Amino acid sequence: MAFRRRTKSYPLFSQEFVIHNHADIGFCLVLCVLIGLMFEVTAKTAFLFILPQYNVSVPTAGTPSFTVAGVHFPKPIFHRLPVESEFSDVSVLPSGSSPPPFTGHPDSETVHYHYGPKDLVTILFYVFITIILHAVVQEYILDKISKRLHLSKVKHSKFNESGQLVIFHLSSVVWCFYVVVTEGYLTNPRSLWEDYPHVCLPFQVKFFYLCQLAYWLHALPELYFQKVRKEEIPRQLQYICLYLAHIAGAYLLNLSRLGLILLLLQYCTESLFHMARLFHFADENNEKLFNAWAAVFGVTRLFILTLAVLAIGFGLARMENQAFDPEKGNFNTLLCRLCVLLLVCAAQAWLMWRFIHSQLRHWREYWNEQSAKRRVPAAPRLPARLIKRESGYHENGVVKAENGTSPRTKKLKSP
Repeated sequence: MAFRRRTKSYPLFSQEFVIHNHADIGFCLVLCVLIGLMFEVTAKTAFLFILPQYNVSVPTAGTPSFTVAGVHFPKPIFHRLPVESEFSDVSVLPSGSSPPPFTGHPDSETVHYHYGPKDLVTILFYVFITIILHAVVQEYILDKISKRLHLSKVKHSKFNESGQLVIFHLSSVVWCFYVVVTEGYLTNPRSLWEDYPHVCLPFQVKFFYLCQLAYWLHALPELYFQKVRKEEIPRQLQYICLYLAHIAGAYLLNLSRLGLILLLLQYCTESLFHMARLFHFADENNEKLFNAWAAVFGVTRLFILTLAVLAIGFGLARMENQAFDPEKGNFNTLLCRLCVLLLVCAAQAWLMWRFIHSQLRHWREYWNEQSAKRRVPAAPRLPARLIKRESGYHENGVVKAENGTSPRTKKLKSP
């Protein structure tokens, strides 16, 4: 399975060999894990890589349960099976009755998940999956488009970055919106802080967080594999680390519900920005999407700050369990709330400062271009050629005197 056409062979395990074949190496490792599912000896280990771990059966309302280390478990419900000898003689049954049917175990519990060290193994597996998908998008979509656009090296690097991120952001927006709607977080905003700590996560919530962490972790080695320019590495490292800090913080501090809403808002804005940049590469005069992104960017910062202050500063502050208990996943203390709010506010302020700085720079460049166009002197006009004309004026090709009579022709003297 080759993702890139190569015309030159490199030494085995050399730097260029790893760069040009990193997707093939990742595919081989993923294939080894999938083959391990086929054998009973290695199937249990293979499931550690593929499926989320730490599943817990959580009872629904009205089902008896017991608690161990802060985690609720349902009490086992046993149903007595009818013995065949009891109903072998139909005469012992009451008249008009039949053997009682066995209804089985009622559907009274759901499976939830919490986090633990084994999640690192699952994240590592999906890092390789993301590397493979990254190479497929680059080879079969972005490279073909960039060849038609004939971009420079700087624009080509930014085009690849925006092309990868716009696909990821749009897919994450759809996925995150589906999770938020199905779990009811939009219809019930109080659920963002009620019943904290949110230790038990539904499958789709935990799997979403694992995939998000896997994607942003895969972006670190991709800086090396894609040979990103040194001038671009600090800028990309900044937003990669910001995403990792916010997503991992929401996951580990059991603020997964609030984190989903904030990620949905952030990804909507970022997808619009990268779409605007892609359209700008295709048509440099297209600035409409940039104007729309500029209008949405400030509103998004306001919404994120409002939700963070509402959920953390007011919602969690009114909860009864104000104790620091890592074993139960409770981090609802004044110090933790202040640290989280400080991190969110500092990140939003930094993003807003960068946005204002970039907008001022673009406006300054625009006005400099306009003023330079006005200062360009007009082309000097050539002086009109003086034509010596005879006295009088011309009328219908005939020279006439000033008094209206035709001038008399001079007679040539005969020699």
